[in-house]
Amino acid sequence: MFKKYRIIKWILTTLTLIVSILIVIGIYIASLLPAEDETLVHSRASDITYITKEVPAYRGKILAVVTNTDIMGTSGKGTGYELTELARAYYVFKANGFDVDVASPLGGKPPVVLDDDDMGIFDYAFLNDSIAQSKTNNSISLKDVNPEIYEAVYFVGGKGAMFDFPNNRFIQSLIQDFHKNNKVIGAVCHGPAAFVNITLDDGQSFLKNMQVSSFTNKEELLLIPNAVSIFPFLLQDELISQGAVFNEGIMYLERISHDNNVITGQNPWSVWAMAEAMVKQIGYTPKHRAITAEENAVKVLFAYETKGKEDAKAAIKQIVQGNKQSVSRSLLVDHSAVSVIQGDLKKSYDLLSLASYAKDIEFDK
Repeated sequence: MFKKYRIIKWILTTLTLIVSILIVIGIYIASLLPAEDETLVHSRASDITYITKEVPAYRGKILAVVTNTDIMGTSGKGTGYELTELARAYYVFKANGFDVDVASPLGGKPPVVLDDDDMGIFDYAFLNDSIAQSKTNNSISLKDVNPEIYEAVYFVGGKGAMFDFPNNRFIQSLIQDFHKNNKVIGAVCHGPAAFVNITLDDGQSFLKNMQVSSFTNKEELLLIPNAVSIFPFLLQDELISQGAVFNEGIMYLERISHDNNVITGQNPWSVWAMAEAMVKQIGYTPKHRAITAEENAVKVLFAYETKGKEDAKAAIKQIVQGNKQSVSRSLLVDHSAVSVIQGDLKKSYDLLSLASYAKDIEFDK
């Protein structure tokens, strides 16, 4: 009987210890995160000098295409286009002298996905931009698009694109037309789903031997383990099956592929580089843009993945003390959480220590 009570006491003591450790870890992680900027939600494009100052003379129009799909297959889970993937590219194009139209397979108001953890000044500015919102909420139906008036087309990501981009005859016609007329075609994350099942005039697959990046199988399956049963296909697999040379980068870090006039990005963290590469491919030098704290965090994470912790610390020091810029500690913490999901506790600890180092060095500058 007393042995039974000793076992119960041991179990309760162990559980209490575990809970206490988790609470301490939670407090520590919370201490690494910056204070929430309550003014961010009120951001306006008119207050961002990159958008308003030294904008080149009008250079033409770019078409951005978003999904109309609001539910992922039969899963019942909501979806749409990713706001950050539209907003950031939209302002890169605008800042470089282009007007932007927004279209969708059916037209009208498309469903949107907002990830509060990723929202920055450009994303909130987009939500508060009456012109941008009018264009998005009244998107042009693809059947009414005249490809002749655009310099480039950009297929915005979002998991909904996996359902209404492939096999859409208007998307296929648009891509065939842009390809034939040597115009720039861009896509990011799930946006390259637009390239599936497109045949050129010579009978070859549009994707044959093309360098392409998109959301990878690893990125998809980590977040949605049953993705195979939800989506019509895994995008990486489908692109490869149709002849693409898939350019896979590190999970959730920036990676773009550039194959003549086709420019693709792996995930939302690739939008800035992809949009500026599109501007350059059209024939213009992208104007200077201040690098965001999130982009700097991506640089730190890339240094960690390719060279190790000490090089990542050196990158933080250079960014903060040398470049006088910030590093997104939130993104470092997010990647630490991803490492826990992957079962790599050492990496998780390393990334938390990098976030702590970034915090200390920023307060010391």
